Amino acid sequence: MTLTFLDRFRPRQAAPSPPVFDGLAQVRAYWEGLRRDGALPGRSTLDPRGLSGMLGRVFLAERIGHGLAQIRAAGSALVDFAGTDLRGLPLSCLFAADSRPLLAQSLERVFAEPVLAKFDLGSDRGQAGKAIARLLLLPLSDETETTMVLGALSFGDHERSRCKLQVLSRREERVVLTKPAVIYPAFAPEETAVPLRQHGHLTLVHSA
Repeated sequence: MTLTFLDRFRPRQAAPSPPVFDGLAQVRAYWEGLRRDGALPGRSTLDPRGLSGMLGRVFLAERIGHGLAQIRAAGSALVDFAGTDLRGLPLSCLFAADSRPLLAQSLERVFAEPVLAKFDLGSDRGQAGKAIARLLLLPLSDETETTMVLGALSFGDHERSRCKLQVLSRREERVVLTKPAVIYPAFAPEETAVPLRQHGHLTLVHSA
């Protein structure tokens, strides 16, 4: 009998459990509950009480250019993760440079089609391919005809060391509207707006 044969009868080590990204289902259910007559929820309909337990991990961002969104408000957990006040910064400041084009592509679809988007995210300082967080982007409209996005970022564990996020995969789901949404036409790439501040430091689509 060979060692390989005996190894078949030894108990195998259980595979590590996948990370659990809690709270995102709550945020989506709240967003769905705000839809009236098949339209997108309006920014003014948001009530912090409906996001209890996730307030620290949600943000509001405004479309300011082609694939570019500027953060208008962010929860305390996101501020701690970034190590800075996020108001006025582009959402892309949280991402590694090579992942920003993928974020921009999905943001443009969120605003222009619209779709909702979900990202599995890794760390530029961690194990390659390991998901540490999941991001959910949900389109909003408001009375000023400015398209907004409600976002939520959920971490798979309690370790939130500062890093730049990398897109591991993304999924998009088309939002079916029975009533026209108040949205801008797609921005041309050359019309990209400049953020106020610079930061130094469901058709299903899968993309690596």
